[in-house]
Amino acid sequence: MSEKVTFRVFRGEPDSDGDPFGKMVDYEVDLDEGMVVLDVIHRIQAEHAPDLSCRWNCKAGKCGSCSAEINGHPKLMCMTRMEEVFEEMDDETVPVLVKPMQAFPLTKDLVTDTSWAYETDKKIKPINGPIEPDWEFHQEEADRLQEFRSCIECMLCVNTCHVLREHQMYDEFAGPRFFVRLASLEMHPLDTENRIPEIKEDFGIGYCNITKCCTEVCPAGIKITDNAIIPLKERVVTEYFDPLVNPVKTAINISSGVLSYFTEDFAKTSDPGNLKKAKGASEDERYRAEEARKLDAKRTDKARKRFRFKSK
Repeated sequence: MSEKVTFRVFRGEPDSDGDPFGKMVDYEVDLDEGMVVLDVIHRIQAEHAPDLSCRWNCKAGKCGSCSAEINGHPKLMCMTRMEEVFEEMDDETVPVLVKPMQAFPLTKDLVTDTSWAYETDKKIKPINGPIEPDWEFHQEEADRLQEFRSCIECMLCVNTCHVLREHQMYDEFAGPRFFVRLASLEMHPLDTENRIPEIKEDFGIGYCNITKCCTEVCPAGIKITDNAIIPLKERVVTEYFDPLVNPVKTAINISSGVLSYFTEDFAKTSDPGNLKKAKGASEDERYRAEEARKLDAKRTDKARKRFRFKSK
């Protein structure tokens, strides 16, 4: 037996000036057991609004295409179960709000223009390692990089970053997704390219005040702040502000604001890119995967119990 759910979905397009223009439209549809938000959007398309635009591909949390804001929270629609949505709501009778990501220009309805990400990606210098293809390095070093490679480029971290969402600093700030990529390159044991000057100046890592909002919304569970951004900040500090490494450069740059890179939170969570952290990466990865499986099983069990109760 199914029940009804009301979705309040944004419908609109940019106006002649490129500003988003539209309204929230209510749709009431049947809710079946085990449905995720993307399932409901597809049912709305099938039964009520065939012209509703929504970007999706794999429906398995691997492509990062179906990013949206669900009741104000940046999430993947294909990985957000309706049971989870109801648990976060105080009143299940009110509509579920679905909006496009707010940090990117609107294309139509739930689709946004993320071309900025592709342009930013082109600015990053690729890996520069030995010419010989038989690269060899320790397994713990590979495990450390593996976390960054789990990024699916959903851009939810960018959408929640206040530097981009609120201040629109797209030309000066690379954003959390690309600091993850920069970290994967900078921490590669065989890479010889020096990207620290670009990370400091062109990609503006100093603008990040490590609030960890990007880490909180990452569907892949990447510790963006602790394992990518903070180590990159440390390398910038070492390169430009460490008197033991380069006293002349430090004297020149010390007045440019080292405190913007070295906050109290940074000092508490800092951990140099040493072998100890690299060895722990493999265990962290296994733990994240196991917790994700347990959470998914728990949500499925709750959904089944809830619908069995509703059907009685």
